[in-house]
Amino acid sequence: MPVSDRDRGWAMSRREAWLSALVVFAVALAVRSWAASLITFPRPEDTAYYVGVARNLVEGRGLTTGAIWSFGTPPLAFPRPAFEVWLPLPTFLAAVPMALLGATFASAQWSSMLVGGLVAVLAWRLGADVAAERGFQGGRARTLALGAGLSAAVFLPLVLYSVLPDSTMPFGALVLAACLLAARVARDPRRAPLRDPRVLALGVVLGLAALTRNEAIWLALAWVLVARGIARGDARAWTRLVAGAAIPAVLVFAPWAVRDWQAFGSPFPGQALTNALSLRGNDIFAWQATPTLARYLDAGAGTLIGLRVNGFLHNLFNVLAFPGVPVSAIGLIALPWTGRGTALAMLLRFSIITFLATTLLFPVATTWGTFLHASAAVQVLLLLAALLGLDALIAATGRRRGWTRPVSWLGPALTIAAGALFTAVLISAFGRDGNAVRDRYAALPGALAEAGVALDPARDIVISSNPIWLAEETGVRSLALPDESPASVLDLAAHFPGTRLVIVAGDADGLWPGIARTDPLGVECFEPVPLPPATTAPGSALAGLVVLRITCP
Repeated sequence: MPVSDRDRGWAMSRREAWLSALVVFAVALAVRSWAASLITFPRPEDTAYYVGVARNLVEGRGLTTGAIWSFGTPPLAFPRPAFEVWLPLPTFLAAVPMALLGATFASAQWSSMLVGGLVAVLAWRLGADVAAERGFQGGRARTLALGAGLSAAVFLPLVLYSVLPDSTMPFGALVLAACLLAARVARDPRRAPLRDPRVLALGVVLGLAALTRNEAIWLALAWVLVARGIARGDARAWTRLVAGAAIPAVLVFAPWAVRDWQAFGSPFPGQALTNALSLRGNDIFAWQATPTLARYLDAGAGTLIGLRVNGFLHNLFNVLAFPGVPVSAIGLIALPWTGRGTALAMLLRFSIITFLATTLLFPVATTWGTFLHASAAVQVLLLLAALLGLDALIAATGRRRGWTRPVSWLGPALTIAAGALFTAVLISAFGRDGNAVRDRYAALPGALAEAGVALDPARDIVISSNPIWLAEETGVRSLALPDESPASVLDLAAHFPGTRLVIVAGDADGLWPGIARTDPLGVECFEPVPLPPATTAPGSALAGLVVLRITCP
């Protein structure tokens, strides 16, 4: 794809561009196919949610779910309309291969695998643009572009979420596409942005991003900021650039807003604002002790500052630094010198705004995945920052030592090798953990039947610490277990006739199941159900699982 700017020192031929893109995509798809063979269970639960709703859609039950995991948005009834907080595009993508290949998790994985391969191609394209913008020549430019694409093809954070059909990779692909489109608008700004196909395409991408994650608002803000630079102080030109993208974005999102209005009484995910008032992760499951502004402010300045410190450290280390080490660590160090050029500038702005917004506005929710699932494009930014930093270091070393042979391949060799090594080691461990969860829910119905409390999906409703997994793997309707008193849980059960069991996983955090053994009302109204010893012995599928029968009205 030729680069038209007069200051470009290198441009790929169309043939070279297609060949490079195909090589990157083929490698990325091969790696993701291998990873998918090891990860055969939808973990974490949000992945199971997207896949479960896609299954319901394919099988004719519409956009519904058998699990109510959050009680902040009515109507609280079954069948439960899906996506009161999350957004539907990942489910629509998963539904396509499920309709063709069967309504299974393995079929749904093809949607995220293909999108993950596209992310690697977009990383390659971004690397090629950066090389051209910085005047890299010949082999050095090709090395940066292919290095970015092949590094993304094997980079652990990108590979892992390419085999989990959730919002992470679709949103990452849309963020990268928006940044590349913004760069092309900047190369040749036109006087009529409302008719510029590049601006209109950018608006469509923003609308699709808004159908994927709520963080699309920060991507739109990044475009507003970048558009000011493109307009060069001309307020009318800036307004036209913003409006030219906003109109198609609103048109793309509008049908979903109407659906939400009909299903939940509001076109906006209002519960997302409630999540900003959480003091603990379990607040998302609140039934009676719902987050309020008064409770939030009563927590005191020390607590509120501490939440943000924890959120900052989580986003920096658990999301960015550790999963992609050592490449991500190099990228974080080199990041301050990376934001040259429109595409990288927009990506850097989006990354900073999203990092700060999730840290400061949603400090508790972000420790449960808010920034993580919006970070795929940020991971690509770190890859490029690492490659540019290594390239600059190698070039400087070569000048000092008088090297005459090009060695720019050393940087990509490091990022590709390190990425492949950590992916090969850690993907299998993630898969084994998922298999253990799968085995738990495969063994559960038989164990409950043997204990005399067999599940009846047609009549029963179960309260569970993992309601989505329980609903998807057993077919029984499930409610999230609030981290509240036995009286509150009894009140929840009373609102859903047919609720007679509480199932708590052994690794659950919070009051349950311990409170059922210490609180007088818990002892009186929640009777332990002894499961077959063979299924609960240490190391067995149901080890640590606690089942309680509700005995009070």
